[in-house]
Amino acid sequence: FCKDVKRTTGQHPGGIIVIPAQFEVYDFTPIQYPADDLSAAWKTTHFDFHAIHDNVLKLDLLGHVDPTALKMLGDITKIDPRTVPMNDQEVISIFNSRDALKCQSNYLNETTGGLGIPEFGTALTRSMLEEIRPKTFADLVLISGLSHGTDVWAGNAQELLHNKVCGVEGIIACRDDVMLFLQAHGVENSIAFKTMEAVRKGKKIPPEYMETLKEHKIPEYYIESANKCKYLFPKAHAIAYVTMAVRIAWYKVHKPLAYYATFFSTRSKQYDIKAMVNGKQAIIRRIEEINALKEKRMQAPKDDEIHKTLLIALEMCERGYKIENIDLYRSHYKNFVVDEENNAIIPPFIVIDGLGEGPAESVVKAREERRFSSKEDLSRRTKLNSQNIEKLKNLGVLEGLPDSDQLSLFDLLN
Repeated sequence: FCKDVKRTTGQHPGGIIVIPAQFEVYDFTPIQYPADDLSAAWKTTHFDFHAIHDNVLKLDLLGHVDPTALKMLGDITKIDPRTVPMNDQEVISIFNSRDALKCQSNYLNETTGGLGIPEFGTALTRSMLEEIRPKTFADLVLISGLSHGTDVWAGNAQELLHNKVCGVEGIIACRDDVMLFLQAHGVENSIAFKTMEAVRKGKKIPPEYMETLKEHKIPEYYIESANKCKYLFPKAHAIAYVTMAVRIAWYKVHKPLAYYATFFSTRSKQYDIKAMVNGKQAIIRRIEEINALKEKRMQAPKDDEIHKTLLIALEMCERGYKIENIDLYRSHYKNFVVDEENNAIIPPFIVIDGLGEGPAESVVKAREERRFSSKEDLSRRTKLNSQNIEKLKNLGVLEGLPDSDQLSLFDLLN
């Protein structure tokens, strides 16, 4: 092999380079097959993007879970997410209170209903909700800007609010805030814009504009705050995120079973299905076990993902809903199913550890042909392996299903 020649390349999952129609890709870059797969439809550039970004256009087409979740919510409820109001006060209230969720208990001592809401469900953003107590859509946009910026909240806006230097209307959250604030104080448009551009990139207020800002009585605290910012989030981006969040929050308040089924289907990566099926106390015990591991720094990445899932499962149980056991004839292969009649959701087959989509889907296809007559029949007609079947058996999913189709002499005599 040649020395110092790159043989493999990383790839940005959404970075697409556009080659003009009158050119060939080879006019700009050698190409490689991802993971050396010669049958791959997409090719990757051999160069780091920075080596060719002046010559070709790059688009970042990133995947996002929120549209997937909203589509699933729409499919389950038959309510188009685009018709969900942005000013439903009961929905907005869950960002500052838990009352609208009508929980019967509160093991986690949560003071808001932000858990499980995109952009507002992390420990950081939930603590921001507790401090700011948003009451409007605009307040949520402000929090989104603060949480996505760098050196914008901690040691900056948080201190200003805590020390009552100003209210939320006087802090910097998004890059647009800087320009609009300066314009409102009479600063000339081009200076306001150039100041914003410098601040949003963490370059501080240009010295040549400092005198102008003081002439227009821009508060000293505001100038100090702007100079602390390293990166400011665009307000339009924050509004897009908050719009998604409020739509999903609407389903959490008004269509809870659909919300939880969608959350577990689209956002959860690991499950402890035994604890989830056994109800609130079993879930709490498992959460406490993982918390104990965390204290000793002995938890695995898988435990962290299970913990996230169990927090939502606990909230669901505290609202009076339950998670039923996997059902051989009603469970979907990969999505949770709503059971309105029993105020519950039914888990899919893939929540079983080690049971992938292919084997799970094979169960659904086989049961559409005819019912299973035995565990032996289940094994023969699906792609489930012996471990999969054993785990289903231990969960009680195969209760009442005989081991074999063969009749014993004892059966015949009876």
